[in-house]
Amino acid sequence: MDQKLEAVCGDAIEVMRSLPSESVDLIVTDPPYNLSKDYGNNSDDLAFSDYIDFSKQWLKEADRVLGRRGTIYIFMGVRYISYLYSILEQELDYTFNSWITWFYTQGIGKTRGFSPRHDDILMFTKSRSDFVFNLDAVRVPQKFYRSVNNMRGANPGNVWEFSHVHYCNRNRKQHPTQKPEALYERMILASSNAGQTVLDPFLGSGTLLRVCQQTGRNGIGIDINPEYIKMTQERLQ
Repeated sequence: MDQKLEAVCGDAIEVMRSLPSESVDLIVTDPPYNLSKDYGNNSDDLAFSDYIDFSKQWLKEADRVLGRRGTIYIFMGVRYISYLYSILEQELDYTFNSWITWFYTQGIGKTRGFSPRHDDILMFTKSRSDFVFNLDAVRVPQKFYRSVNNMRGANPGNVWEFSHVHYCNRNRKQHPTQKPEALYERMILASSNAGQTVLDPFLGSGTLLRVCQQTGRNGIGIDINPEYIKMTQERLQ
């Protein structure tokens, strides 16, 4: 079967409306945090109520296109993460699985208050018990010997240590929130199988499609900025 990797330029909600229901197996996405970051041709500075309404709209479409055994991973800043949690659990009837902390070794330096050193990722499943989770694909080396050690390694837990993609890295793209490939790889390997389809409604620098390319998954990425779509296509080449 030929691998399909699609980078679609357009509004995330409108493009998702064109996708068939239950046509994707996993969603991994890093939506705007509404923190006034510069994404080129679009604003990340909405009024509170507008941002919540925007979140409800895209999550409703994400729910429609996600298959019944599917999982959704969402990066989100502390200011709005509790609202997304509530939408997923209370309005869309998803099952909470994990609140993942991505710990990075370097970050923004502050002199008044403590410097941030982590991002949060919500993991929810559509089904309470019947969902894809390939633990053996993401095991990490055991830190300590125990008589019941699994020789294939340990569950990585919900605190993940991966470095940022630093500006001096040759793989760094012109995008303000590029995430490391290893971070996406763990989620994709754990919550999808080879040949299945993974969606990112906010594609950004194209990390999701690049990891799909490397892991044998089909991928659909959506971004409203044509420069980011071009960046992704170059990255896939």
